[in-house]
Amino acid sequence: MRSPSLFTPESTPESTHERSTSALPVHPADEVLPMRRMVPAALQHVASMYAGLAAPPLIIGGALGLTAAQLTALLAASLVVAGLATVAQTLRFWGVGAGLPVTNGVSFAVVSPVLAASVSRGQDTLPLVFGATLVAGTVCFLLAPAFCRLLRFFPPVVSGSVITLVGLSLLPVAGEWARGGDPGSSGYGSPSNLALAAGTLAVTLLLHRLLSGRFLQRVAILLGLIAGTAAAVPMGKVDFQALSQAPLFAFPEPFAFGAPQFEVPVIATMLVIMLVSMTESTASLIAVGSVVDRPVDARVIAGSLRAQGLGTALGGVLGAFVSTAYAQNVGLVAISRIRSRYAVTLCGAVLVLMGLVPVLGSLVALVPLPVLGGAAVVFFGSITVAGIRTLAKASLATGHNGIIVSVALAFGLFPVASADFYERLPAPVALVLGSGITAGCLVAVLLNLLLNHFGRGSEANESHVPTAQVNAFDGIGRSGAPGGGARTSG
Repeated sequence: MRSPSLFTPESTPESTHERSTSALPVHPADEVLPMRRMVPAALQHVASMYAGLAAPPLIIGGALGLTAAQLTALLAASLVVAGLATVAQTLRFWGVGAGLPVTNGVSFAVVSPVLAASVSRGQDTLPLVFGATLVAGTVCFLLAPAFCRLLRFFPPVVSGSVITLVGLSLLPVAGEWARGGDPGSSGYGSPSNLALAAGTLAVTLLLHRLLSGRFLQRVAILLGLIAGTAAAVPMGKVDFQALSQAPLFAFPEPFAFGAPQFEVPVIATMLVIMLVSMTESTASLIAVGSVVDRPVDARVIAGSLRAQGLGTALGGVLGAFVSTAYAQNVGLVAISRIRSRYAVTLCGAVLVLMGLVPVLGSLVALVPLPVLGGAAVVFFGSITVAGIRTLAKASLATGHNGIIVSVALAFGLFPVASADFYERLPAPVALVLGSGITAGCLVAVLLNLLLNHFGRGSEANESHVPTAQVNAFDGIGRSGAPGGGARTSG
């Protein structure tokens, strides 16, 4: 029954509807920022992910002996595909994308398998790899609705362990960047590299402390990167040669390295990498949901994986590799507190532009790795903090949750502390366990099932599942209790 007050001359249905709609609060993830805030935020995301995005194609191309033009094409394809996948992730259309500030790019996990396959084939490996990438992306897209059902196995004790592990696993990367990135270079670990990293970190922290106004504090990392790069110029650590040699325009040509070829062993390897990437991306998605205060559900995970699958399949066509979510950008969202997904949409657009106009990509490449390493300490560490906050929602003082966290972190950090920890295991097993995030995630899920689902500890821990987390289970094989009758605890 309609309220009579709605039909008074002062308050028509239309005007009341307009006022109520305009009064609805906008979630920070959906906020459209003014360009003066959006552009610096987007550039911070580009700078944070460029090194990780450029490394796999450059390493693979260098090992295969590709020409400079072929290397440029490989890098341009990676940038364009990463940008398009990132735009799809943030905007979400037709069930594709997460609708969150999530970035996608080439997974570093492809490097070792591709190099191993290239030993006997050389450049002829690439058509096989891109054919397998096309298959892997298609499988990821089709499996997305089924894979997202795994969310029921991620209560706070599991998701908190995984998010914490994401941050801890990335901190050594910041250390490698601070030293110079390439152990074979003469300046690797030199006092000047470490001083440059420490100076960038100090400037970033100082700016964050001294600058007035939220906006300036939130772009402190970008300002720190600019200051660090400027300081590196007189030290001779900024290479301007790549800028002068970069072509003005390059468009990725479909199947530029030959028509795709399909071999079962290569496809099987790429599918394993895809599954590992899907697991890591789910962990990153849970982390970014925690950071922006919008817990993910099955629909969000399925949409995110569909975008990742499409990005991977497109990579198989244009000459890129398996796509994954980049955890470093999650840390940047946490530390900058700019949670708008549209800032990351602009980041994706910039990546596409950099792929089409390599000169722009070379500008970002001017930032030396030690400078990037100093800034990375801040946003990688912030992911760990987000994980600790999630763990605070689980009871670690009683029950089995403390054991679950400790063992999961241990298994996750084994391959981080020693890269060859699993090298004598069968190759598929070593590939899965060699990813610390994947290994820790699997251990956390299995221990939670074993200790909290099958035994007397489940009743005591069930009350620690947040309402938002329980709601995320709705419609996922549910039969009276979350998860189809098996109580989810943590």
